[in-house]
Amino acid sequence: MFHTIKRIIKWSVDYKYRLYLGVVLSFFESIMTVAPIMVTAWALGKVLESYWGRSSLPENIVLLSTGAIIVFIFLRFLFSYGKAVLQESIGYEVAARQRFRLGDILKRVPLGYFAKNSVGDILAGITSELSALELQSMKMVDAVLNGYIQLLAVIVCLAFFSPAIIIIVAVGILISTAALKGISIHSERTASKTNQATEEMSSAAIEYIRGLPIVKSFGQEGVSIDNFRNACRKLKDIHIKIEKGFVPYNCVHLFALRLASIGVVLFCTWQNYNSRMDTTVFLMFVLFSFVIFRSVENINDAAHVLGIVDAAIEHLNELEQADYIDENGKDISPENYDIEFRDVSFGYNQRTVLHDISFSIPQYTTTAIVGASGSGKSTICNLIARFYDVNKGDIYFGNHDVREYKCDSLLKNISMVFQNVYLFRDTIKNNIQFGMANASDEQIIEAAKAARCHDFIMALPEGYETIVGEGGSSLSGGEKQRISIARAILKNAPVIILDEATASIDPENEYLIQEAISALTKDKTIITIAHRLATIESADQILVVDNGAIVQKGTHQQLFEQEGIYKEFIEIREKAEGWRIA
Repeated sequence: MFHTIKRIIKWSVDYKYRLYLGVVLSFFESIMTVAPIMVTAWALGKVLESYWGRSSLPENIVLLSTGAIIVFIFLRFLFSYGKAVLQESIGYEVAARQRFRLGDILKRVPLGYFAKNSVGDILAGITSELSALELQSMKMVDAVLNGYIQLLAVIVCLAFFSPAIIIIVAVGILISTAALKGISIHSERTASKTNQATEEMSSAAIEYIRGLPIVKSFGQEGVSIDNFRNACRKLKDIHIKIEKGFVPYNCVHLFALRLASIGVVLFCTWQNYNSRMDTTVFLMFVLFSFVIFRSVENINDAAHVLGIVDAAIEHLNELEQADYIDENGKDISPENYDIEFRDVSFGYNQRTVLHDISFSIPQYTTTAIVGASGSGKSTICNLIARFYDVNKGDIYFGNHDVREYKCDSLLKNISMVFQNVYLFRDTIKNNIQFGMANASDEQIIEAAKAARCHDFIMALPEGYETIVGEGGSSLSGGEKQRISIARAILKNAPVIILDEATASIDPENEYLIQEAISALTKDKTIITIAHRLATIESADQILVVDNGAIVQKGTHQQLFEQEGIYKEFIEIREKAEGWRIA
C-alpha cells in the first residue's frame, strides 16, 4: 500500500511540494476536526462537576465553548479549502500532461507497434486507467497518509491522559493493518486481470461497432457480438469475484477497529468508576471513541483502490517505454528532395514483403508505382515516410539516411493523400487546417478552392464550421478525398505521395479530384500508386512491382514496347476502361 503511495508521489513529482503542503494542511484540518470534541468534553465535565457540587460553573462557559467550536470549524474550513486548492487539481494536471506525452509517443513509434498492441489495450491506458489515476490518486494519498497521521496525533493526545489506552488502540490497529495488507495484496493480484478484461471489452466493443455495417447487411450478429457479450460477462464475473475476496478482509478490518473503540469505552468507564480518571477526561475519551478510528476506517477503500492504481501506473509505464522509431534522430534540413532505395528488404512480422529493391527518384519528377494488389506498392511509400524501419538496406532522402531524421523533421517535407481518407470529428475548417496549424482563414479557403471543394463546403448548413462525423462519415468519398487534398495543398510539402487517391472515386468526382491533384503536385516531387492510364502515361518513370521486387523500370513508352507485366497490365486496363454495355 505504501509502495503504491510512493509511486503516486513519483508520478506527480513536478507537483510534490504542493502535495506535501496539502498533506500538512490536511493534518491541521484533522486537528480542527477533533478539537471541538475536546472543547465539548471539557464543557460537559464542568457542567457535571457543577451539578455534583464539586465546583462552580463558569459564567461564560457557554460563550467560551461555543466561540471556540465556531473558531475550530472555521479553521477546519480554511485548511480544507487550502488542501483542495493545492491537491485536488494535481491528478488532472499530471494526467493531462501524460496524455499529451502518450500522444507524442504513439506518434513516434513504428506502425508495427499497433499490430503488437491492441487498440483496446492502448485505449484503456489513455482513458480508464489514467482516469482512475486523475480521480483517485490524490484522494488515496490524502486518505492513507493523513489517516495514519491523524490517528497518531489522537493517540499521542490520549496517551498524555492515559498511557494504558495505547495498548488497546495498538491491538486494534495491528489487526486492522493486517487486514488492510490482505486487501491490498488481493487488489494487486486481481488488478491485472481486471485491466486485461477491461481492455478485452474495449477491443470487442470497437470491433463490434466497426463491424455493424457487415452485421446489418448480412442480417446476422455473428462472432462479433458473441465476443462483446463474452467480454462483458468476463468483466462482470471478475468484478464480483474481486468483491467477494474483498469483503472478509474488510469485515476483519472494521471489526477490529470497532472492538478497540468499545475497549476504550469500557477501560475508561472502569477507570472513572474507580476514581482513577477525571470525569472531564472520561467524557473526552468516550466522545473520542466514536471518531478515533474514523480516519483509518476509510483506508479500506483506499487499500482496494490502490491495487488498481498500482496496476494502472505499471501499464502506463509500459506504454511510455515504447521504443521510438526516431530515438537518435536529428532535425535536418535536406539539401534536395532526391529519394533513393539501396538494396532494401522489409517484412511485417515473419512475412517478407520487399526483397533487395533499389531505385532512385530525382526531385521534381513524377514516379508511378504499379503492380498487383499485395505486391508491396504501399509498403514502399510507408518506408519513404518512415512509418516503419527497413530490415535491410538504406533509404536516402535529400542525401541523408531517413534514420538520421526525427519523424517531424522528415514528415514536414512530405504530404500524403491516401485512398482511404480519415477526417477527424471536427469542423471542415479544422480538418483542412491540420495541414498547417497557423493557417489563416484566407489560406484555408484558397487551399479549398484549389482542391475544388470550396463550392460544396459553402453549400453545407454551416459552411467551413460544419462538423463532420467521425472519419468523415457525413461526407461522400469524393468530398472527403478533396478535403484531404486541400489539407495537403495547405501543407505545401515538396514531396507528394498519392496512394491510389482516385481508385474508388466515381467519374463525376474523378475529374474534380484530378484537377485538385494537378494543383497539389505542381513543381513537386511526386510518388503515385495508380491504376489510371492518364496518371501512369505522364510519369517520368514507372516502377513495376511484383512479389516484392522491382521487375521493370522506365517510361510508359519504354515499358509498353517490352514484353512483360506492364504491357499486360496496360492491355487489361484499356479493356477495363473501355467496356460498354451491349
